[in-house]
Amino acid sequence: MSYLKFDKKQLVNLEYSLQREILHTNRAGSYSCTTLAGCNTRKYHGLLICPIPSLDGCKHVLLSSLDATIIQHGAEFNLGIHKYQGETYEPRGHKYIRDFETNVVPVTTYRVGGVVLTVETILVEQAEQVLLRYSLVDAHSPTRLRFKPFLAFRNVHSLSHSNLYANTKYQPVSNGIKTRLYEGYPELHMQLSKNAEYVANPDWYYNIEYLKEKNRGYEYLEDLYVPGYFEIDIKKGESIIFSASTFETDTLQLKRKFSSILKYKTPRDSFFNNLRNAAEQFVVKTKSFTDLQAGYPWYNGRINQTFVALPGLSIALNDKTLVKQMIDTNVLRLKEGLFPKKWGRAGSDYDSADAPLWFFWAMQNLSEQLGGLKAIWKKYKKSFTEILYAYRNGTRFNIKMLENGLINADATGVALTWMNAYTDGKPITPRYGCPVEINALWYNAICFALEMAKASNDNTFIQEWETLPATIGESFVSTFWDEEKGYLADCVYQGSPDWSIRPNQVISVALPYSPLTKEMKKMVLSQAKRNLLTPRGLRTLSPRNENYVGIYEGNEAQREQSVHQGSIFPWLLGFFIQGYLSIHQQGGISFVKQIMEGFEEEMTNHCIGSISELYNGNPPHIGKGAISQACNIGEILRANQIIESFENNVNV
Repeated sequence: MSYLKFDKKQLVNLEYSLQREILHTNRAGSYSCTTLAGCNTRKYHGLLICPIPSLDGCKHVLLSSLDATIIQHGAEFNLGIHKYQGETYEPRGHKYIRDFETNVVPVTTYRVGGVVLTVETILVEQAEQVLLRYSLVDAHSPTRLRFKPFLAFRNVHSLSHSNLYANTKYQPVSNGIKTRLYEGYPELHMQLSKNAEYVANPDWYYNIEYLKEKNRGYEYLEDLYVPGYFEIDIKKGESIIFSASTFETDTLQLKRKFSSILKYKTPRDSFFNNLRNAAEQFVVKTKSFTDLQAGYPWYNGRINQTFVALPGLSIALNDKTLVKQMIDTNVLRLKEGLFPKKWGRAGSDYDSADAPLWFFWAMQNLSEQLGGLKAIWKKYKKSFTEILYAYRNGTRFNIKMLENGLINADATGVALTWMNAYTDGKPITPRYGCPVEINALWYNAICFALEMAKASNDNTFIQEWETLPATIGESFVSTFWDEEKGYLADCVYQGSPDWSIRPNQVISVALPYSPLTKEMKKMVLSQAKRNLLTPRGLRTLSPRNENYVGIYEGNEAQREQSVHQGSIFPWLLGFFIQGYLSIHQQGGISFVKQIMEGFEEEMTNHCIGSISELYNGNPPHIGKGAISQACNIGEILRANQIIESFENNVNV
């Protein structure tokens, strides 16, 4: 029985099934994603989406969808579904769905009269290949299947339209065909596990509508090209594999390949295994680098999110070599003490004041996996000290230590913290000056560096830096803390504090090294619990603030205005839980476990088996943004580990 539960009666309800999305990745940058109903609602949806380095390095949709039709006694029952303008859905194959479960891979069961057909999808690891297995569970008459592929051959951020330039030619390959609509693209090979009849019937399907894009204020109409269709007989108890790939495959091995892949897939039979499965999906391992995808479907890499996510994801990945490779990949990107904000698309700047300091925190949490303090200091001292000197002496974007030891990050028109949303080229929450979490991370980074240096007997470094934490700690408290208010200022600009209640102060409570007293931490957490805490994480702004926006919706500008003005980010919950348990010890376990249990139910909602990028600040806290986010999965994993460690102490 499947751990994740779905309401079978609601599967044919599009309001239910279109809101639930299914994601597969190949751990090399490619992915497959659609809704439970099989209807694409985003331009980012498709069965085979992969990076094309020879074009622009971005991901491209090759195979958008595949319509399967059951044929019996001359009657045809199309299981596909596409939305066209208005409220037109055609064909309406979702009405035949009778069951959906996801033990190892998602399995959709269709019933048409006496015919029962199951469909399973796998994206082959480290290969641009998607496999769909169609199994005829029951049938009382001769049955035939028809497969009609819908092709896009376009960048995930754009849309395809009918044109005279598309190359409609195809060539036969083993049990299928290969085709390439435009120059620069690889050939798409569409093959079946046994011989099939292919009928060339080239046609464009016009004005397919992507509802999510329409609601987000983007272009939403697309024309898709169908080159023809495959027909094949299938017997009761038989399975047929459809393969779409950028290379020709051995069709005789398709069934064996599908079965062998199933054996090493992480089963979704527990909360942890769902988190583990999601964690594995963020890995991107290519010939040139190994890293984490920040989220799906439209993100590439975000360096600060990589460092936030990695300690927690490493629990699930359980691969020390892989973790080291990710760290080494990012260390190579370090320049003037800064990391680029993102990777994977051209033009990324180094406008991230927090990423280098999150690097220290990540290494702190991964120290045992990486061989201990001495090993880390020996291998990464050059990177650590490059960052520390850059921040102390000054680097790009006016990031520099002030005389009182605090870090000032003040570049007009540039948002340098993780709250980096823009509209009309201007930051919405610029947080110029001294952001609270930047300075808490700065204090923690120096203390951790000194800890490594002491373990390594690096007296030269110790003598140069050992007096600075006391100065920073004193300045931090005098600058950010207000005893009467009972919490920390979010940011201080030219001596003027911003007393907006935001979650950034919670980070300062939970860091291994903090300049705050226990009583201060307790008061900060009390404010966060009262103003920010929800069942999905911490709000980015208190609802009591006049600038609070509780719903993340509208066009791009409207969404950007709201993203850090009240939206909930689950990754912040890891810091709240760590801080809360450090204060309340075992007495706080019951409370934090209740919060964590809510995420189990969430895994059957937005992205099946994963956690959304953010949530509405207002109840019922609906998932928004990217459907699966690495730092959220990472911090939920780490929070679970923290809770378990406190529970184990009870039993000692």
